[in-house]
Amino acid sequence: MAQQGWLDGYTAVLTGAGGGIGRAVAERYLAEGAQVVVLDRDEASVAALAEAHPGRAFGVFGDVRDPQAHVDAVALAQERFGRVDVLVANAGVFDFWRPLPRYSLERLERSFDEIFAINVKGHLLAVKAAETALRQSRGAVILTTSVAGLNAAGGGVLYTASKHAVVGLVRQLALELSPDIRVNGVAPGATLTGLSGVDALDEGRRSIQEVGDISAAVSKILPLGFAQQPQDHAGAYVLLASRENARAITGQIIVSDGGQEIRAIG
Repeated sequence: MAQQGWLDGYTAVLTGAGGGIGRAVAERYLAEGAQVVVLDRDEASVAALAEAHPGRAFGVFGDVRDPQAHVDAVALAQERFGRVDVLVANAGVFDFWRPLPRYSLERLERSFDEIFAINVKGHLLAVKAAETALRQSRGAVILTTSVAGLNAAGGGVLYTASKHAVVGLVRQLALELSPDIRVNGVAPGATLTGLSGVDALDEGRRSIQEVGDISAAVSKILPLGFAQQPQDHAGAYVLLASRENARAITGQIIVSDGGQEIRAIG
């Protein structure tokens, strides 16, 4: 990809960038002139990104539920590049559309704690760890939500609730962190990624790509007629990161869903 330069000189910290949307955003940021630090629990993927972009990409192996992992990622960005301009909190897990009646009380409790700890608390920990650095740079926070954060049926009861919570974070944090930090979100639609399931449901090794012929199924119902790839969403993250191009945008959600929200019912 030819470098466009929208993010020349920027430093970004990204969570969940070992693969999927997070990895696509990291690669696009690098193409736009940024340098990146990525936090992910897939150590091999983190190492591969750093190896592919020596001196411009660094990785931290860790879990977004661990506050110290976020502190380490921000500290590494400051040590290597002297600043943090953008935080992309992207790490998440999926519930494979499981409805409430399919849970036992015990599994509901365990699954809730796991999904909300990763999808919601992980975002908050990232923002808190980067807050001081982002105030200094008058930077931007971008949280990955989902069409499931704006509607029903984009996931099961726990995933949908967690992504609605992320939409709330975008709006509240945009207010609380203004005027120093812009806070926005991106809401992808059905995307062919390695988004994994929940350990509490014995689905931690299962990915959304393994669900039948999901590409064909999604393509049939979307107005634009194709299931999204991670790269399809990366431009929205570039726009929201850019001071020049998104100076007046905060508290907003960019929906990137192939038209899912406007499709006809039936």
